[in-house]
This record gives sequence, C-alpha cells and structure tokens, in this order.
Amino acid sequence: MKTRIRDLREDRDLTQSDIAKLLNIHQSTYSDYESGKLNLPVEALATLAEFYKTSTDYILCITDNPNPYK
Repeated sequence: MKTRIRDLREDRDLTQSDIAKLLNIHQSTYSDYESGKLNLPVEALATLAEFYKTSTDYILCITDNPNPYK
C-alpha cells in the first residue's frame, strides 16, 4: 500500500504536503503513512480513493485495476 499511495501522489506531481492538507494532518504524519511507519486510517483511505478516483482495493493492493467500482 505504501508504494501505491506514493505512486498515486507522484503521478499527479503532488507533494506530501499537498496530500497532508487534503487529509488535514501534518506532512510528517503523511510521510509516515507512505513509509509504512503508521497505518493509514480508514477515513484517510476513503478520502484518498475518492480524491484519486480509484478504489480502496487498488490502494490496498487487493487489485491492480485502478478503476473505481460503479
């Protein structure tokens, strides 16, 4: 998962600070999510899936299909 959220962010040329603002957290906390030091809370997972227009399963590496469910 940590690689997925980093790749999604970098593919859109966003910084960790940009995503931290979206999630209303400190940049260092988001950095810890990307590095795997902290688990991504369910609320943040849902927000990121909606923001990136993908599914939570894609972020969690359950599927390799980035398309959201209908």
